Amino acid sequence: MITQLDHIGIAVADMDAAIATYTQLLGAAPTSVEDVPTERVRTAFFKVGETQVELLAATSDDSPIAKFIAKNGEGVHHMAFRVTDIRTAIVQYQKDGFTVIGDAPRPGAHDTQVVFLHPKTTHGTLIELVQLSQ
Repeated sequence: MITQLDHIGIAVADMDAAIATYTQLLGAAPTSVEDVPTERVRTAFFKVGETQVELLAATSDDSPIAKFIAKNGEGVHHMAFRVTDIRTAIVQYQKDGFTVIGDAPRPGAHDTQVVFLHPKTTHGTLIELVQLSQ
């Protein structure tokens, strides 16, 4: 079902400062910067080999990223894995005992569909499942 690691998401308080840091660290500018209204975040993606690093900054105080930073500070927020059929993946992971956050895929960055597995069922790591647009 999982085909590859898609990206690692890093929660940041200041997107401009984080972009500058990661541009210097990785030796390249982000490949994209966009808002994801459904998640109330601004994202910046950096290509690193076959995967990506995603920076996430809250666009509102009630954003999951704002809450994450308030509780944990900046840092790794989630790991995202690519799946070929997100609806089938949701059903299978629920059957396997994982808690899926939300009952249906929702729009993600880069015109994808995403859903999350609760960290209580993945040993403390928020897992995002990502289906590329068809």
